[in-house]
Amino acid sequence: MTLFTAAALLLPMTAQADHHAEAKTEEAKVAKTIVDIAAGNESFSTLVAAAKAAGLVEALSGDGPFTVFAPTNEAFAKLPEGTVETLLKPENKEKLAAILKYHVVAGKVMAADVKAGEVETLNGAKATISVKDGKVMIDKANVVKTDIAGSNGVIHVIDAVILPAE
Repeated sequence: MTLFTAAALLLPMTAQADHHAEAKTEEAKVAKTIVDIAAGNESFSTLVAAAKAAGLVEALSGDGPFTVFAPTNEAFAKLPEGTVETLLKPENKEKLAAILKYHVVAGKVMAADVKAGEVETLNGAKATISVKDGKVMIDKANVVKTDIAGSNGVIHVIDAVILPAE
């Protein structure tokens, strides 16, 4: 076999290997749970810390599917001073869990499937989805980025922390 023939035989294998590498990269992206995705994004460090303090990381890493309306660090910063620190205390674990569960809806709802109306959150309370001029809101928070897909659901980024009625 000449060198030319050997090189010709290797070319399709290399292309095939590249194709499999790309497929594995896509699989790895989707293989991440919504918690993995949030933990890997600095913008959600407060949310991840809150989920850990509330004991929700394991549940949100489960099969789901879940739709999470995820407030950014900036959204948490809009809360009155000291609120986050108070909620992160062990004695406020249940209240924190209730607030975080209010940001989660059962099922994987992509942006194209969002409809205006009330949705039941995982804490049992209803949140209001509204759509005006193509902009989606949940309660008083704007959805600023959509469809961050994970293996067990989807994240929609919001610009405010939403709170269930007390």
